[in-house]
Amino acid sequence: MDIKEIQNLIRFVAKSGASEVKLEMDDVKITIRTGSDDTTIVQQVPVQAAPVMHQQVPVQQQPTPIQEAPAKPAASNAPDDSKYITIKSPIIGTFYRKPSPDKPVFVEVGTDVKEGDILCVIEAMKLFNEIESEISGKIVKVLVDDASPVEFDQPLFLVDPS
Repeated sequence: MDIKEIQNLIRFVAKSGASEVKLEMDDVKITIRTGSDDTTIVQQVPVQAAPVMHQQVPVQQQPTPIQEAPAKPAASNAPDDSKYITIKSPIIGTFYRKPSPDKPVFVEVGTDVKEGDILCVIEAMKLFNEIESEISGKIVKVLVDDASPVEFDQPLFLVDPS
């Protein structure tokens, strides 16, 4: 993993709002921590007995109110949404509603989906992961904007199973 890939990873983690991410590959172990002082600490430890590399890079984090704003209206509608099933993100990454910019979205509000239908893709580490529906029903609400960072277990869609 080169320095440019590490810098891209730091930017991605800062955008996602995650406080800590650990990545282990065959020959590299990386831990990225973001703190309230707007700094990111990257520790790259080669698995072979090579020296440890420390790097501090200042990163601008998104203000917390922007990330929480979409959650507040959903919380006020919680009693109405109780009959719906929430489809959540299985991974951290960037949420995309389309397979590519020139293609139509996978699902719209009102679309009937069956178990196994592709709802969206989440990009993580330059890999696009297709997120499939685990239930059959009708899409009632899309809870995330296109090209937005998402966290593990973050609600993505509301589905009416009836």
